[in-house]
Amino acid sequence: MASALSTRLGAETEASKLPALQVAAEQLASTVMMGVHGRRRAGMGEEFWQYRHHRAGDEPRMIDWRRSAKSPDTRFVRELEWQTAQSVSMWVDPAASMRFASKGNPTKSERAQLLGLALAIIMLRGGERVGLADGETVPRAGMGQLTRIAAALSKAEIDVDFSAPDARYLAAYSTAVFISDFLGDFAAIEAAVSEAASRGVRGVLIQTLDPQEEVFPFKGRTIFESITGVLRHETKRAGDLRDRYLERLAARKVALSGLAKATGWQFHTHHTDQSPQQALLWAYQALGRT
Repeated sequence: MASALSTRLGAETEASKLPALQVAAEQLASTVMMGVHGRRRAGMGEEFWQYRHHRAGDEPRMIDWRRSAKSPDTRFVRELEWQTAQSVSMWVDPAASMRFASKGNPTKSERAQLLGLALAIIMLRGGERVGLADGETVPRAGMGQLTRIAAALSKAEIDVDFSAPDARYLAAYSTAVFISDFLGDFAAIEAAVSEAASRGVRGVLIQTLDPQEEVFPFKGRTIFESITGVLRHETKRAGDLRDRYLERLAARKVALSGLAKATGWQFHTHHTDQSPQQALLWAYQALGRT
């Protein structure tokens, strides 16, 4: 009993040294990791993955003749698991718009950082190189990288209402994860994703929205002000703006989905009142398809 108590106290002491975000991300990642099985794929490697039927174009040397002998009418190819570590760069929107939250919900920034860090944990534990698309926190392997990513995310806030990712820091043929509300200049977002795709980068777009942004519950006299205070609009009939707002939000989602489809990326919308597990699992599985 004394040993168990000592172990628990030791674990609690270590946990107390970690930032709250990192602790939450570790917990979130652990719940999702129990239900996933790695991003294995066929490719260069030494570990056996699976047998599959021989297809036109396969070289004769790829055929496993011993396995094929058991089925005279079918030839089988022995596939090996891809063992080259992938390079993953994440961009978690640091703009002021991400600091918005309706009552009872985390800010969009808090949820985006949680998802990004939890995803980094899962991928680092899978042996992949992970970093941020900021030109400084370059992709590296090993769990020590987790502290660097968490520290960078905690200091990333900027005082502009909207921002866009910068594709200059993405390595060719790597993987990217962009997490944002994507409510800013669409042309800048489109340019970044298109530039990345032109260099063989595949990735995912995770739009993170507050539930209030989906329903526009405002009526009567209302003052709308951006987080920085730069943008301000006052109206006596806020309800009259609802349909136009919802149409523009729907159009933005269609545009983001179309951009992802055109570039071979994938797109998902997540709301801060939803379980982060759902979004994290989607992101991990989506990366497995890139």
